[in-house]
Amino acid sequence: MPDIQQSKILILATDGFEESELFVPLEKLRAAGATVHVAAPGKTREPGSIVAWDGQKQPEDWGRKVPVDRKLEEAAADDYDAIVLPGGVLNPDQLRVNPAVISLVRDFAAKGKVVASICHGPWILVEAGLAKGRKMTSFASIKTDVQNAGANWLDQEVVTDQGIVTSRSPEDLDAFVAKIIEEVREGDHGPRRAA
Repeated sequence: MPDIQQSKILILATDGFEESELFVPLEKLRAAGATVHVAAPGKTREPGSIVAWDGQKQPEDWGRKVPVDRKLEEAAADDYDAIVLPGGVLNPDQLRVNPAVISLVRDFAAKGKVVASICHGPWILVEAGLAKGRKMTSFASIKTDVQNAGANWLDQEVVTDQGIVTSRSPEDLDAFVAKIIEEVREGDHGPRRAA
């Protein structure tokens, strides 16, 4: 049972992430003592960082930036205890069509690591084949996508199935982060293969 203070967690995102869904886990997990790295694909709006989407700042809707610690190609499941996939619409929509992202997420699952995804982030789990036969939740607008992928969709703030953690929206972030910490402490969740 690893202590959260000894754990290493990877947050994988790209430009267009939901601001709170990256920054809240980043800050809370670090405050709990975890080492947290942000990884992104090589091509981003600004080299070395990714930018949030904030629809409240019209006409310029880009929000806060976060430095990238690792390029996607440098990230490996063996180096981490968990992966966190923030939502937003733009971020997971870009990531789910990237074969390197799908391969990395599948590797985390196959090695029994915690895989946590919020809002539209479960699109990535669907693409990785990790939804079939699992209990999951997501932002309501992708409920049908998650169900069509074979998941049992539940309208709950956080749903966990063998170390795969999903939540609906920014309102659920406290429960989402608490569950990530709990699941990391539980340790290996056994291999979960893509369907």
